[in-house]
Amino acid sequence: MSLNTFDIAASGMTAQRIKMDTVASNIANVNTTRNPDGSKGVYVKKSVSFKAIYEDELSRGARNFSANSTDAKFDPKTGGFTINTGFAMNQGLISNGVRVESIHESEHPTKMIYDPNHPDADAEGYVELPNINVVEEMVDMVSASKAYEANSVVAENVKSMIQSAMNI
Repeated sequence: MSLNTFDIAASGMTAQRIKMDTVASNIANVNTTRNPDGSKGVYVKKSVSFKAIYEDELSRGARNFSANSTDAKFDPKTGGFTINTGFAMNQGLISNGVRVESIHESEHPTKMIYDPNHPDADAEGYVELPNINVVEEMVDMVSASKAYEANSVVAENVKSMIQSAMNI
């Protein structure tokens, strides 16, 4: 058991919080037909992409230590990280977790509805609305919420195990 478990859970919680914020923004703007400055423009659905931190570190390859004693380097032989402690013992710390790779706009076309009374309707009475499906967004929200909760439970369980070990 490692304190890195907290980092893994925390990175997962942070990523899911960002996903929930993005989904909430999509739901809040389901009928938005104007830009924040008031000019005409339809809100475009946003999605979050995640990337494993471990994959990032693997792709960078081996790294040499600097003079800083807190630096770590990736050891391709063990697949772990070694801390520059001055000891011969290899501390293989696997750095796992996720990070938000990007928040990107959807490429799906917007939808057109007929509403001649809408202030942003064109000459033919059609209004361009965001390409957001509220049901899909709610499913994404529940999924992100459950993933956040799972990471929270992991952090709590590790905390409990560490406290139990300290009481022995």
